[in-house]
Amino acid sequence: MKAARLFKLLLALALVSLIAVPAVAAEFTIKVGTIVSESHPDYICMRDVFKKYVESESNGKIKVEIYPNAQLGGDRELSESVQMGTIQIALPATSAIAGFEKRFQVLDLPFLFTSRESAFEALDGELGQKLDSYLIPLGFVNLGYFENGFRHVTNSRRPVFVPDDMKGLKLRTMENPMHIAFFKLLGANPTPMNFGELYTALQQKTVDGEENPVAIVYDAKFYEVQKYYSLTGHVFSATMALTSKAFLDKLPEDLREIVMKGGREFVLAQRKMIAEQEDKLLEELKAKGMEVNTLTPEQKALFVEATRPVYDQFKDQLGEEIVEIAKKVK
Repeated sequence: MKAARLFKLLLALALVSLIAVPAVAAEFTIKVGTIVSESHPDYICMRDVFKKYVESESNGKIKVEIYPNAQLGGDRELSESVQMGTIQIALPATSAIAGFEKRFQVLDLPFLFTSRESAFEALDGELGQKLDSYLIPLGFVNLGYFENGFRHVTNSRRPVFVPDDMKGLKLRTMENPMHIAFFKLLGANPTPMNFGELYTALQQKTVDGEENPVAIVYDAKFYEVQKYYSLTGHVFSATMALTSKAFLDKLPEDLREIVMKGGREFVLAQRKMIAEQEDKLLEELKAKGMEVNTLTPEQKALFVEATRPVYDQFKDQLGEEIVEIAKKVK
């Protein structure tokens, strides 16, 4: 009996000691900021792939916190926060990075890419590598390119089939000079605006429309405040996992490799998920009441011709080297 009581006492003490041992505290925290909601592939893959991989492989030495819904600002503000070290990763559209490095505008040349396959061939290859090299002096490191998809025009006034249909539309754009330039060529009135303000602006008809890929239009519930969605495909909206060079540099080599590998795993998972979702989401948008129209090759050719002057207009800003690489893509 004494032996049994002694065993129970020792067992109880052992359990207490286990409970009393605190969890190992993370040595590093990665705060990730994004404008999308929890239902978007960016958030889902960041949570289920990057966060899971990095925390597991680092044995809890790295903690990943994700802040969706533009809680920490729009793409521009998030990128600035990475630069300042307030957060460690942002997921901006490459168009937003043009405000830091003008040569990134090459990806916003209208109708540069004809398919997502050709886009990623370029972004994983010479074009992407050259662009990544421009980020280092700014204190950024790109963990990889993924996508929002091809950008299309929504508005509350009329469907868009030909360039003349764009005339007079007050269209929200990003703060990107090239986007503003080619929408002016189409006769629209481009209006730069923070993404976080856009839904209300559409609801109040401060602007007639906007331009975004399918997943963003659905995720932001623009179908509630927009009637028409015209599949213009004027720009392939590449996005990037932008992190801080200073942050990476202070990580031990093994943890740095985990973050870099986790970034690549996230990128590949996101590309796959968003491609699989696009057709389904288009049908969902139609079910929500949006009128979706596809341009014929002849109609798209009119847009290509109308926006061709942008290439010459921005040639000097982009620089001969990056233009020559882009021509190979074209």
